[in-house]
Amino acid sequence: MLNPADWPYPVNTVFNPAAAQVDGQTVLVCRVEDRRGISHLTVARSLDGATGWEISPTPLISAGDLGEASRWGVEDPRVVWLEDQAAWVLTFTAYGPAGPAVAMARTTDFVEVELLGVVMPPPDKNASLLPYRIDGQYVMFHRPTIQDMQRSDVWLSRSPDLRSWSEPTLVLPARPGPWWDNVRIGMGPPPVLTTHGWLAVYHGIKSVAGGLVYRAGLALLDAERPERVLRRTDEWVFSPVEPYERTGDAPNVVFPTGLVHDVEQDRLRLYYGAADTCVGLASASYSEVVDFLLTCPAPEPSGA
Repeated sequence: MLNPADWPYPVNTVFNPAAAQVDGQTVLVCRVEDRRGISHLTVARSLDGATGWEISPTPLISAGDLGEASRWGVEDPRVVWLEDQAAWVLTFTAYGPAGPAVAMARTTDFVEVELLGVVMPPPDKNASLLPYRIDGQYVMFHRPTIQDMQRSDVWLSRSPDLRSWSEPTLVLPARPGPWWDNVRIGMGPPPVLTTHGWLAVYHGIKSVAGGLVYRAGLALLDAERPERVLRRTDEWVFSPVEPYERTGDAPNVVFPTGLVHDVEQDRLRLYYGAADTCVGLASASYSEVVDFLLTCPAPEPSGA
């Protein structure tokens, strides 16, 4: 859907976009890797969310904008509208010598941006916010590296102000053994609220003889207690099968980071990075996805 040849300036790859519906347009904030190997974030806009993309000639957020914390780049954004902030809030990875950290920025137009800085120290990444407070607290999913654990899981933290965050609570663990999501997992786009709870898309990684394979699964989280997992797909729902998903800088990768719910069309549009090289788009019926998820099992307490 979007590839490096579409960019108005020379780049290596474009992938892992945040997605938002703004004034009748779909806005993507794409991770763009330059020819040094360092990433920045650039905005693309489309009327139909699939074609006719207009790409900004300059980055929205560049490497080094957060000082030493982002000296090696800014990566993998997600975005959500927060009504009480009257702004779109971006979560993204700031990458520097100390490792990956969770950073935030705020914008009203995707032209000017206010940097809020690093909010979770390294090593941490894959941060997604819920679109409103629960019990007066903002809720963020993220993936800290817990030194005493051999896997990487999805955790949840809360904050009164988007700056100071609570100790994390485990939400979704990687599953042990030969599962498709046994190496590490991470939250994808900000979850979508349904009448049954939060619809969450996450990526899972498995190590196979040829390397790592990134796939996507679904989970349903309790509306008021999002750390409580109500349903989780046993099987993956999205996997690299197309040539552009199987071949690239990181082969065999689909990495979902943007999700738009088209209420009028009853459609979900999932934007994802394909093989760390280009941006792909997958679409499905919202109603069918929710109905399918309700047929999935509740996870076992151990996560196995």
